[in-house]
Amino acid sequence: MARIAGVDLPRNKAVEYALPYIYGIGINTSRSILSAAQVPPETPVTELSEQQVVLIRNIISDDYKVEGELRSDVSLNIKRLMDIGSYRGIRHRKGLPVRGQRTHTNSRTRRGKRRQVGIRKG
Repeated sequence: MARIAGVDLPRNKAVEYALPYIYGIGINTSRSILSAAQVPPETPVTELSEQQVVLIRNIISDDYKVEGELRSDVSLNIKRLMDIGSYRGIRHRKGLPVRGQRTHTNSRTRRGKRRQVGIRKG
């Protein structure tokens, strides 16, 4: 079993599709890592040699910011926006969409369950 950046990669998948299980690595980054390590992308994770796993692990740790370090950077960026009081920071603080989406009819996920207003039984 391959454990890279604190994540157990799924055994039955090709390496190309298993690496994106690591936070901060997408399919394109996965392909570039494998080409740098000279590992065929279609190789199943179970068939990787220990040398290949170590090489992939070293490339990721040297060149990419992943998992905990990336998560903390993202949360610090959001906290910075909230501290300086920017528009995006205020939207984060209020729990509303940040990137300009409309809220009149959509964004139920972000705003939460509907609250009924003005229903009276008389």
